[in-house]
Amino acid sequence: MYSSLETTALATLSPRVLRTESPEKEMSMTGGDKLILKGLKFYGYHGAIPEEKTLGQMFLVDIDAWVSLKKAGESDNLDDTISYVDIFSIAKEIVEGSSRNLLETVAELIASKTLETFPRITAVRVKVTKPNVALIKTSIDYLGVEIFRQQKH
Repeated sequence: MYSSLETTALATLSPRVLRTESPEKEMSMTGGDKLILKGLKFYGYHGAIPEEKTLGQMFLVDIDAWVSLKKAGESDNLDDTISYVDIFSIAKEIVEGSSRNLLETVAELIASKTLETFPRITAVRVKVTKPNVALIKTSIDYLGVEIFRQQKH
């Protein structure tokens, strides 16, 4: 018999949402250019069990932000693009900020704030993972979530 926390952890191992669009289809819907932020590391206090909220843990974040890079590519001017640092700062503020129960919420907050802050970004994919999961007693790379959100026009 599993406790509710063990069942929650086991449920995270099974796929929750099947991708309905291929990455190529997503790119054609949003334009092919994107900013890429991979392997961002932050310490936060998110999770469903008390130890995660008090002890905290490392979280890894990947962000893809679809935006036209043509003008910046031609001008070589930072004003014609969106700074990676600004997107990094949004992720840092959210992951290191208020504690959340679910990684889904953390990813959603990063995606929505990125799209709200930068209207030129047409879509964003956010992946939030944790390499250390208290209820998993074996070696894993990570468990996490990945979401894809588009700008509302």
